[in-house]
Amino acid sequence: MFEVERDCNHDNDVATEEFVGMANFSANGNNQLSFSLGDRLLVHEKNSSDWWWAELGGRFGYVPSSYLQLQESDQDDSWQDEEYFESYGTLRLHLEMLSDKPRTETYRQVIFSNRATLKDKVVLDLGCGTGIISLFCASLAEPAAVILTTNLICHYQIVRILALGKNSILWSNAKSCSVFEFMVESVLHARDRWLKEGGIMWPSLASITMVPCEAFNDFSEKVEFWEKPYGLDFSCLQPVAKKEFFSKPKFSHQIRPEDCLCTPSDVITLDMHTLQVGDLEKLKGEFCFKVEKTGVFHGFTAWFSVGFHGLERDGPTMILDTGPHSEPTHWKQTLFMLDTPTTVHTGDCISGTVVFQRNPIWRRHLTITFKWSINGNSTGHSQLKTFPMWR
Repeated sequence: MFEVERDCNHDNDVATEEFVGMANFSANGNNQLSFSLGDRLLVHEKNSSDWWWAELGGRFGYVPSSYLQLQESDQDDSWQDEEYFESYGTLRLHLEMLSDKPRTETYRQVIFSNRATLKDKVVLDLGCGTGIISLFCASLAEPAAVILTTNLICHYQIVRILALGKNSILWSNAKSCSVFEFMVESVLHARDRWLKEGGIMWPSLASITMVPCEAFNDFSEKVEFWEKPYGLDFSCLQPVAKKEFFSKPKFSHQIRPEDCLCTPSDVITLDMHTLQVGDLEKLKGEFCFKVEKTGVFHGFTAWFSVGFHGLERDGPTMILDTGPHSEPTHWKQTLFMLDTPTTVHTGDCISGTVVFQRNPIWRRHLTITFKWSINGNSTGHSQLKTFPMWR
């Protein structure tokens, strides 16, 4: 870190650039500058690859460059939507989803169980892909209309669109951990525009579930490997390996039930009838896990479940759970590895918060920040780790 004195009356002839804070930063010393996610800072000098001299509201100080994103004027971010929707314009992802029997059979069963009430209803299938849900509706029930929105259906002549109006049912496909890629924002806009009063959202609710876990194989393959491969000491690379492999989540992770250190718990629950777009900017959950067996705490594993309310009054809610105690789905789970594993004992409490913070520029991206402490930790200090998803 730099210790030299700086003149806050900077040279006005030096070109400055505007950057946006991508995470909260708390200054550690008088020569650093605190800022919050979304703040716009003027960078006057890039002193090194890690620390820059910046200004915020007339205050000056060093800031970590990794926390900043260049703010481009008149930035065109339409590529984000194009990139997202184009990924669903080929058969590769649809083959994976349709081959997922727990997912697809749950959707079919939801429609079959509500077929009598679906009669003469208007169904809006948002992001219908191959149209499988619309076909289930048409073949298992007698809706007045099925309205499809997709960039793939142009390849087919599957379902005739009968009418567009205020809809009785709005169906959208579930997404990994519910908020990833923020398809949910499109769902909420469609709900507010087209769903009639008293209409039903399918899924009706979504929950994000977490559990502290062991992940010996991942830690061994990525970190312990460097201790002495081929009889040579590469242990100096272990910190580099942790940064490279554990700084981002591991998607499509398949946790075994025996890897769970305690009972999983829902940390965030979303009601799709009342959720607002503004709520998506920051979702915060709290947790308090009581360790049920002595083991090594390698990280947190997360997954999601979605519920489908029945159309009849007091009808049952059907649940699609993507966790390790249910039949495996193509989503699997997501692993968030800690930098340093910690031994925990039966009766310990792992408590803290998890925050899903939407990226202020890349709107289909977010960061997830875990803050936790273990009651057996004699220092009493909380641990903190932030994961980008994806920027």
